[in-house]
Amino acid sequence: MLDKVLRIGTLYDFYGALLTEKQQQCLEMHYLNDDSLGEIAMVYEVSRQAVHDILRRAELILEDYERKLGLVERHQQEQETIGKVYGLIDSLPEAERQLPPIKLAREMLQALINREEED
Repeated sequence: MLDKVLRIGTLYDFYGALLTEKQQQCLEMHYLNDDSLGEIAMVYEVSRQAVHDILRRAELILEDYERKLGLVERHQQEQETIGKVYGLIDSLPEAERQLPPIKLAREMLQALINREEED
């Protein structure tokens, strides 16, 4: 279940703005606030089944966007590559890490890593 929550959360970060407002709110309530289907149903004055259908449809839409656009997969691959390059630079002897081009590359990679951690 945790994997699904993380997956939907990541997809929502990338594609959530493309959902309807109601789909966005239901996903946020369910996955971010951990509200039950019954709690969400009470807010919208609909059945639990209706909330389930909204969530299921929104999840399918998010997965479809990822299948077509691949932004999450691409982002994850880029993060892995950045980590590997940063590791390679860190494995260089200290004298080589202090060379201006290497030092600049390391600083740029660190800035990317820091920016990712902030998001």
